[in-house]
Amino acid sequence: MSASTEGNARAAGYAPHPYVGGRTAALRALAAWRMRWPGAPRVIVLTGNPGSGRSRLLTGFLMMCDPEYRKQLPMDDLDPATVPPDLPAPAVPSAAGRTAAQVLWLLADHFELAAGRTEDVFAELAARDEPVTIVVPDVDQAGPVRAAEEAARVVREVLTPLAATETVQLLADVPRELATELAGALPASQVQVIDLDAPEWSDPKGLVLHAETALDAGSGAPEVPYTTDPAARRALAEALAARAAGSRLTVQLAVQSLLMQPEGFDPADASQLPTNVGEALDLHARRLGADPQTLRLMLAPLAFAEGDGLPVQLLGTLANAVAGRDMSQDLADGMLLAAPFIQPVEPSSEDDEDGTGEDGTGEDGTGEDGTGEDAQAGADDGRTLLRLMHPALAEEIRSGLPDVRDTQTRIAMALLEEVPQQDWAQADPYIRDHLAAHTLEAGLLPQLLTDPGLFAHADPVILRAAIEAVPLEQLGAPARTYLRTAPLLTRSQASATLRAAFLESAFVEDGLAPYAEALHTRGFRLPWRTLWSVPLAGVRAVTTGSVAAAGEDGTAVSRSVAALLVPEGTPGSRTLPDAADGAVASQDGTAAGEDAGAVNGDGAAAAGGRTALLLHDLRAPEYVDADPSQVVQPSEEDRAAAPLGFSRGADYLRVWTRADRRMVAALVSDSPVTDADLSPDGVLVVATERGVTARQILVAAPSAAPSVPAQRTGTTDADASHGLEGDHS
Repeated sequence: MSASTEGNARAAGYAPHPYVGGRTAALRALAAWRMRWPGAPRVIVLTGNPGSGRSRLLTGFLMMCDPEYRKQLPMDDLDPATVPPDLPAPAVPSAAGRTAAQVLWLLADHFELAAGRTEDVFAELAARDEPVTIVVPDVDQAGPVRAAEEAARVVREVLTPLAATETVQLLADVPRELATELAGALPASQVQVIDLDAPEWSDPKGLVLHAETALDAGSGAPEVPYTTDPAARRALAEALAARAAGSRLTVQLAVQSLLMQPEGFDPADASQLPTNVGEALDLHARRLGADPQTLRLMLAPLAFAEGDGLPVQLLGTLANAVAGRDMSQDLADGMLLAAPFIQPVEPSSEDDEDGTGEDGTGEDGTGEDGTGEDAQAGADDGRTLLRLMHPALAEEIRSGLPDVRDTQTRIAMALLEEVPQQDWAQADPYIRDHLAAHTLEAGLLPQLLTDPGLFAHADPVILRAAIEAVPLEQLGAPARTYLRTAPLLTRSQASATLRAAFLESAFVEDGLAPYAEALHTRGFRLPWRTLWSVPLAGVRAVTTGSVAAAGEDGTAVSRSVAALLVPEGTPGSRTLPDAADGAVASQDGTAAGEDAGAVNGDGAAAAGGRTALLLHDLRAPEYVDADPSQVVQPSEEDRAAAPLGFSRGADYLRVWTRADRRMVAALVSDSPVTDADLSPDGVLVVATERGVTARQILVAAPSAAPSVPAQRTGTTDADASHGLEGDHS
């Protein structure tokens, strides 16, 4: 198949694809791939220069692969060799804005796999009796943080293993610099690279048709000779296509410029037609009597924008920062100048599609608890974002700046100054979520990662991706704690308040008590205060109680303790007589049927021989040297009279009021819960594979009941180093 098939298709009287408008050779190759035609490759890597039309081609092809959408297309008028068979639609996990792990878990959900680890996904797909068809578009736009270079991880961690799976029929839209790597991982007989800029796949006639259609006055273009006269329109379209050297984007920008301001354009003057994206910008500015550099400075903030786009109210602030001068008048006078290169975009209504939404709420949609975060959660609603028409525009503008890192530094500083009193609860959602991405490219991210308030308020998927792009040795202790906790934050889809609560415990666990305490001063109404944490391995059971101790005046006093059942030989512990093994039993208050396997002393002894008891002060970070036989546990009457009860599962606990069963705390653990107990006065002691932690439950008003974090079932967090584990869309 080659570009010569374009002419053959037209000679046969076939209509062009109504959306693609050409690309017959490529469409034929894609149709043969979908049909599994003898000799067709199992894997196709689609690539080309930015602006070559890869996304448009793939979109047009997927239209014909969707059983419902193809009913709206003139299928009988198209070249039959370009029409894929009428089969169920393929899986299409777009990589745009997603991490490699997110893309993989989208696939796992689509095929309803029971995989708990990334390698299990590929193994389950390989074990299928029937092949599966997967199309992965927009790999060049992968990742929530541009500077983190997530596209390479998508290729290496997702696409390459998929391509190596014999039961997978794969089509991927990949940047040229990664296309060779992906294709080179397979035998030549199994893979085909379609480079839309290569002579055999180029479509010069389709590009002319694209320009001619866009110039047609019947499509809404202003009525001037080169839009109303078919011959003049065709001549201009051919000239545009010839100058653009195959770039669909260059033609698109040139046409938009002409149609927005047709005065002063001479279609016979080829020097007014751009040869690339940069010339499209500069020629447009000169034709409107403006300085091309001014136009580029106006657009520069959008060239650095992260996520869906830049809030319009931040455009002036960042333009001033980039230019180093007041750009307000330029922006006020320059909307017509910038319009062909900008598109407004409303915030996505699918905020939770990839996990925690940018509004900081959990999957259950529950807002916050009186800390002002409800207003923050809705701050994105109804406001307009701006972005450039194409990522290639951003690359062109960025490449024209003298120092990208310096520009990002000025942008980051300007954004930081926009945070009221450095209170992240009041920060613009864009600043809260994307400041880390700007500071990453500026080389300043480690300096930013010292504010626990930012850790709690920022979107954990985005912040995690930015931090993981920094070498670990450059990160301070708080950032390392955040990185350790991030899989839990993304997996649970916790709200900002619960993120703060999980981080508060993590800081105590890592010996960073001042950071934990700071979270209690940031306006959060946290469900607990973490009292202490010890990294004890092998704790088999816990209970709360008291022992007699000598007071300061020598009189006997009762000291509240946590009794930990540990392996014999644990430093500071005392071996229990066999008859006493059952003395430490789980008292989790679990309702019938809810206990997910609490461990008591008898079970511990049976599982691992003799055991010992280690006593720890219930409220202070210190061990207690006392006779284990003197431990007095709360009576059943004491527990029944206590205001709080709790229930637990394999890796979560819920604390509720006994009076009205109102939940006051929800804890999700990043490792399995071994045992837990709740003292009558509300101290929750939890033992996991990581260690033991004590939290004082802070009972809030009834209106402040926390939401239950979303739980991922049937999977582990064994792959908790990258992306978004378990937060399946």
